[in-house]
Amino acid sequence: MLPPAHLCVSCKGSRLLCGLDYCPILQRIHVQNKIFSEVKSEIFGPSPPNIFVGHVGYPVVAVGAMASDTLVEDDPRKLYGKPFNEIITERSKLFRSAVKREVLAKDKYIRDMQEIVLSQEPVDVELKFKYAPKPEVEFSPMTPPMGPLGQLERYTIAGNAKIPKRVDSLVSEGVKTDVAVKELLYRGYDNYYLMRALSAGVFGENERKRLVPTRWSITAVDDLIAKIYMESIRNAPEIGDYELYHSSYLSNRYVIMLIPGRWEFENYEAWAHGTTWNLSEQGSYVTMEYEPHEGRTKYAELQAGGYYASRYAVAEYLFERGKQARAIVIREIEPGYMVPVGVWQVRENVRNAFKAGPTKFSSLEDMLSYAKQLISNDISTYMQKDRILSQKRLTDFFC
Repeated sequence: MLPPAHLCVSCKGSRLLCGLDYCPILQRIHVQNKIFSEVKSEIFGPSPPNIFVGHVGYPVVAVGAMASDTLVEDDPRKLYGKPFNEIITERSKLFRSAVKREVLAKDKYIRDMQEIVLSQEPVDVELKFKYAPKPEVEFSPMTPPMGPLGQLERYTIAGNAKIPKRVDSLVSEGVKTDVAVKELLYRGYDNYYLMRALSAGVFGENERKRLVPTRWSITAVDDLIAKIYMESIRNAPEIGDYELYHSSYLSNRYVIMLIPGRWEFENYEAWAHGTTWNLSEQGSYVTMEYEPHEGRTKYAELQAGGYYASRYAVAEYLFERGKQARAIVIREIEPGYMVPVGVWQVRENVRNAFKAGPTKFSSLEDMLSYAKQLISNDISTYMQKDRILSQKRLTDFFC
């Protein structure tokens, strides 16, 4: 018997809120999706570059390079637009090596893994596993699908890592994480590079540097960068029109509404019956997370990484425009979304909506009327949970 939808939607297989020692939904997907090709005990080829840092057993975790015989696409921006089967087939070729290490470890193995991650180009590696890994794909609500995981016996870095000089300096100088991330962000390094770097534990004072599980580093960087952007957004002029953006990909539909006013953020997730995390409840299960102008102090428990990925993309867009607004994001997950591919699709879907450009309106009523045509649920489903539109401002009384 499957757990109730309200637990699954909040947990997404990461916190085991149902009380079981495994996620029955992810376990079912894990068993049903196998790589029907020969799995070898040795790999020689490029690392994208990337490493895998597990979270099970923290603070002692599995860590190792990711590699394949041929270069596998690891940049979510380039995965965007590809169909499910192509993403899964491609990502299943990316093998993960694993050695247990304490997160504060700083031995040669960890230094080599950090060198791989900081490279701006693929690095050739040779991985020898103790046993041939099981031919299975791992799915997660946070990360892209990942290929077989094997216990590492030995490894060789056969290529040269090309690490930017400034990155190397920030690492060797022990610059604090928030300072290093902010500088590299303004120097043009993308969020995905910074996620990998944070996971490898390269930032911070040397004695305090630590590995960060891959799934945690994704949300941490989304949160950190969005806060950097919001510092600027809060002092920016407000937009003048009501703007609506939309995008749809992998059975995920997004409608984004920007409303004149001071920065606020509201994010909805509506999981239709038959989707990954709503197999038990009829109709859509809707959650809402809200952030006031001054920011939130509690973790977004109901939506977890999806909330932070969505907020990141909205904050990035407003920062680049030099504007602030009240933002509402509606995400409708349709039955076709039966396999989680990670929060990158949230981030890139929202980005894609902004790239497509806005439909502008002179009134909130006109924008909501248009939004009704784009969503599958009745808009009252969302408005009954609303925090932004229900607020009365002085301009509502005097304009």
